[in-house]
Amino acid sequence: RGGAGYGTGCEGRERLMDGLERRLVCIVCPKGCRLRARQEEGRWTVEGNGCPRGEAYALQELTAPTRVLTTTVRLTGGAHPRLPVKTVGAIPKERLFDAMEALRQVELTVPVRRGDVVVPDLLGTGIAVVATQDAE
Repeated sequence: RGGAGYGTGCEGRERLMDGLERRLVCIVCPKGCRLRARQEEGRWTVEGNGCPRGEAYALQELTAPTRVLTTTVRLTGGAHPRLPVKTVGAIPKERLFDAMEALRQVELTVPVRRGDVVVPDLLGTGIAVVATQDAE
């Protein structure tokens, strides 16, 4: 694939005479369309998308990026000292470090089942954190 300015997420950022240009690779499907987004007069336009989902992805990524967080929390009484967890939905990208800090304070005790809610509402986002593995 290669090519200057392309990768995962927002890679290229060029200042145009009348706006800003960003290059992204769409991750909605395996096709990986190379997107070019231009901002003019505060409005983004997207080119290179093979379907409407690519445009929606680019606009979301450029205006309010979100991520699903996968990490581990402390576990006592189990065969392993940590248990993998993840958010059930995407949280704002700018809240990831705060979320990691909040999850650093979490300590679970066995038994834990995959799907058990570890944190019901992470940082007031309305997004729960769940266990992704059983622990006996």
